[in-house]
Amino acid sequence: MKRWLIWVPFAVALGLLALVGWGLYKPADRTVRSALVGQRLPQFALPPIVPGKPGLATAAFAKGKPRLLNVFASWCIPCIAEAPQLLKLKQAGVEIDAVAIRDTPAAIADFLARNGDPYAAIGDDKTSSVQLALGSSGVPETFVIGGDGRIVLQHVGDIRAEEVPGLIAAVRNAR
Repeated sequence: MKRWLIWVPFAVALGLLALVGWGLYKPADRTVRSALVGQRLPQFALPPIVPGKPGLATAAFAKGKPRLLNVFASWCIPCIAEAPQLLKLKQAGVEIDAVAIRDTPAAIADFLARNGDPYAAIGDDKTSSVQLALGSSGVPETFVIGGDGRIVLQHVGDIRAEEVPGLIAAVRNAR
């Protein structure tokens, strides 16, 4: 019996090593999700950032038509990567509004000229106050907003081509 007890510390150490190895191999999901999913949008009113496009306010989201709210910036590399998918969503009839984070009118105009313009309205969030009120932790992030102004879904990160059909369905199913 005592011969087996000598192996217990080795077995415990081996078990801990396996646990640490598994944790390193499969890291935890560190995505920060908004606590506002299922709730109404916070109150905000943002001025327009580019000429010829309206700014953005909470009231625009309670008019009965579901839509997307995209949080982006001209300096954001993943935002450039998702631009073709946003254009596909617009072509599919999805209305998209945007919040531009800590940006300038010239930079946004250049971004839209280079990557296309899927947005119906773009609000200028100079201090990221609306971004933070939404519970958004970075750019890009996209929210499906129901016709009653409630956040139905949050998509963290850039939209990939394979995710476009799911977002179209989410907007069509939103009330």
